[in-house]
Amino acid sequence: MTTTGSASLLLDAFDRIHQVVHRTVDGLSADDLTHRPDGRGNSIAWLVWHLTRIQDDHVADVAGTEQVWTAKGYAADFGLPFDAAATGYGHGPADVAAVRLSAEQLTAYLDAVHEATRTYVATLTDDDLPRVVDERWDPPVTLGVRLVSVVSDDLQHAGQAAYVRGLIAAS
Repeated sequence: MTTTGSASLLLDAFDRIHQVVHRTVDGLSADDLTHRPDGRGNSIAWLVWHLTRIQDDHVADVAGTEQVWTAKGYAADFGLPFDAAATGYGHGPADVAAVRLSAEQLTAYLDAVHEATRTYVATLTDDDLPRVVDERWDPPVTLGVRLVSVVSDDLQHAGQAAYVRGLIAAS
């Protein structure tokens, strides 16, 4: 099946996030991944974990599926000191410091979430996008708006992670 219309644009956007994160993370050591600008900023490990958790959480919600995080055992395997529902929203400095994951762990989870996202988005038609998925907002959030919001948030965090990698390379 060939995907057309808005779904093809969304797939391209999610593919770009996936590519940026891989370019940012690949080849980094544990120390690089946990480096925090000025000792207080967000680390690459936390940024990548967070952006992947947001994508997993939000896409699973609109798709009506279990999150990859729990369905494939990443929550248990990663051993982070957070509730399984945590996505990083509202995390403080101690929480950021607690995310100590390898490049392989981060990209394995990212790859699994990316595949789940692609599988879902490829099924969408332009007629699906106006469906209201969250009535807690005024105006209510549609599927199209929710997916664009995930793309926007993920690209911002991927760019932040790439920036931190650049700081590491420059030092």
